[in-house]
Amino acid sequence: MRLYRVKNSGEFIEYREHDFKGEHREQTLESWLEGNPDSIIEDGSLLIIGRQVSTNLRSFIDLLALDRSGSTVVLELKRDCTPRETIAQALEYASFVETLDYKQLEQILRKYTGNEGENLSEYHKAFFKLGESEAVSFNKDQRIVIVGTSITSEIRQTAIFLRRKGLLVTCVEFKYFRTKSGETLLSNDIVVGREGGGKPGEITTGTLPRIDKKKFLESLDQAGRPFFEAILELSESHNFPIHWGSRGFSLNVDIKGKHVTLCFGYPPESVFKQSLYTAFAFIKRQVEGATDIVASFRDKFEQTGVFVPAGSEMKCVVQQSFTEKKITEITKILVDLASSVGELGLAETDEGQ
Repeated sequence: MRLYRVKNSGEFIEYREHDFKGEHREQTLESWLEGNPDSIIEDGSLLIIGRQVSTNLRSFIDLLALDRSGSTVVLELKRDCTPRETIAQALEYASFVETLDYKQLEQILRKYTGNEGENLSEYHKAFFKLGESEAVSFNKDQRIVIVGTSITSEIRQTAIFLRRKGLLVTCVEFKYFRTKSGETLLSNDIVVGREGGGKPGEITTGTLPRIDKKKFLESLDQAGRPFFEAILELSESHNFPIHWGSRGFSLNVDIKGKHVTLCFGYPPESVFKQSLYTAFAFIKRQVEGATDIVASFRDKFEQTGVFVPAGSEMKCVVQQSFTEKKITEITKILVDLASSVGELGLAETDEGQ
């Protein structure tokens, strides 16, 4: 196949196919697919939750994802043609992933994003823009996606066989092109997938790059900047630790050296949009007898008129500028929440960790 870019003058500029393996490492392909999850599978987008995820057999899954229905998706990437053992390798990874429960999947997501209180269910719902009536059963099924510059006939035949047996396997073939001036182009073709068709120990995953205060504030719009500036100033004036993740931050209170998350802040480009989320679920797990406190502060946040229920949490999506009075009201609630959490103290299970 020959590809051309047509200039305004009508002149053709040819994209010549190049050897991807000779010019790039496999991590490059990981990064490209990680950043473009909409064009990998045949029936929708993917939510990447982990990269280089460790298994119980000391191997590593290139990318781990979830589809819209909550099924786990193992992505095995080859920067060259796919050897025979690729299918066996992918099946090994899928057999490991099948053993993961919701809590373990959520922990992988937290390590990947750097947000230690990330709620997998809410993150998944926001990413896929699910309606309240759409039910999701996490990891009920497992899927395999094999990506390579050349999907061999042996791999295609075996993948089609597995699909007929009920295991959803997708094979994606990609080509890498470049012009003489250095412009690049990547094409992909789903060559298999459009036709019919015990708990592990600690799990590690690669992480996305972390942001900082400067990058976070630069990403905000005119409505969000004064609001989050006040939240971050609050952290400094009251010594509330801030943990930065790949997209946003968590605001914490220090209890005997243990950081308990109070809320999460997200920029406009995150799946949660420009918003502040409570961390009630996290507080309940870490703080002794926090149920009544959480119920009380749920009401206080709702009474501000800008927080609305989001599952078990409350969220404030900052779409328009708040008055200084409203911002002060919200920061005072956060200070009171930190004080109440500190008075209760850590749950016994967390004190010993």
